[in-house]
Amino acid sequence: MRLYFDTAYVAKCYVNENDGARVRELARGARGLSTSAWCRAEIACVFHRHLREGALTPAQVRILSRMFQDDVDHGVWDLVPVSEGLWHSVADRVSRLPRAMYIRSGDALHLVSALTAGFTEIWSNDRHLLAAAPHFGLVGRTVSG
Repeated sequence: MRLYFDTAYVAKCYVNENDGARVRELARGARGLSTSAWCRAEIACVFHRHLREGALTPAQVRILSRMFQDDVDHGVWDLVPVSEGLWHSVADRVSRLPRAMYIRSGDALHLVSALTAGFTEIWSNDRHLLAAAPHFGLVGRTVSG
């Protein structure tokens, strides 16, 4: 089964974080992995956050960045393009959310990317993304709990 990961789960495939081993095990069992092309920017920021916090060295960030790019180049990650139409779909769907729904732009972009690519589930540990998933017609899944 092909799986769609948000950037938090993509990052767990490269950096040791909580539940990282479980996410990597899930990824190894998948027939394919997808994420939004938006992940390119977000994963760079995740690696930089780990650098800033002292968990990674500059050399490790370079290695992990190359590993991610190599995986994209070799088809490990299928990146859903972020088109003008996708941006319009994000804006339209967000405008129809319940008033109390907390949503961040990156989460909305991942949700619409997954939906547009034909997925029925999205994998993440982000509680806000998981809570919003049903409003986008998706089932939010996590390896935790």
